[in-house]
Amino acid sequence: MPCNASLLENVDFFENLDDADRARLAELVDLRELASGEKLFRAGDPGDSLFVVKTGQVELYIRDTTGQKIVLSHLEPGEIFGELALLDGGARTATALATADTTLIELDREDLLVLFQKAPTAALRLLSVMGHMTRKADELLKKRVSRNVNEEVEENLSTLQRVADWIAWFSGSMLFLGLNLAWFAGWIAINTMPLGLPRFDPFPFGLLTMIVSLEAIFLSCFVLISQNRQAEKDRVRADIEYEVNIKAELEVAHLHEKTDQIHIDLLERLARIEKLVAPRSGTS
Repeated sequence: MPCNASLLENVDFFENLDDADRARLAELVDLRELASGEKLFRAGDPGDSLFVVKTGQVELYIRDTTGQKIVLSHLEPGEIFGELALLDGGARTATALATADTTLIELDREDLLVLFQKAPTAALRLLSVMGHMTRKADELLKKRVSRNVNEEVEENLSTLQRVADWIAWFSGSMLFLGLNLAWFAGWIAINTMPLGLPRFDPFPFGLLTMIVSLEAIFLSCFVLISQNRQAEKDRVRADIEYEVNIKAELEVAHLHEKTDQIHIDLLERLARIEKLVAPRSGTS
């Protein structure tokens, strides 16, 4: 649908245009409106235009070889996307999904040439957008290559979980056992043996029993919290191992393809050599 010149105002990509140039460009570009949850394009679709977010929000994502969704970016008003397919004429490399009611300004190659003629600095902005997306893709690749499960879980730990882990670790140590033995022995000795000290908890040691019961309750809670976190870590480890296994399987399949191709090439070369050698052998 046609675009109003007022929609091009307050957009960084068109900031160097005057009112006349903005009005002329508005006659060329198109306006696209998407409802929340609607897809603009999918990865693999042909593309010959780029888009500028006027209002709303757009999510760019791809799916890896295991089918998992990888979010590349959440685009806010003023941001540009879809420029790669426009510049190289290839297919879309990601899927664009509107996560809210969204209004987009669409520019094709001819519109872009008109814009660059009127505002050459817009080309620099487009290049900076491409560089920013490349950096974000590099960061995603670094995080998704072989992740360390301990680092993955450690980043999301709360203070309570860290305390619970330390208490669970300490309660299973020989030091904790030794401290409890010394405490119990001292308590019983003070309240049963004639040491000249007041017996504040005589046999059958009701106060000691209550304290030990409370200690057991709190320790069990901390141990359960730590075990739940360990179960979460195990799930993350299982996911990472699954991803690694899928990558290894793909690599092995790729190596098999290379080996088969080398075998075919070798047989073809041997056949050509036999054809060349056969006439010479007959002549001899």
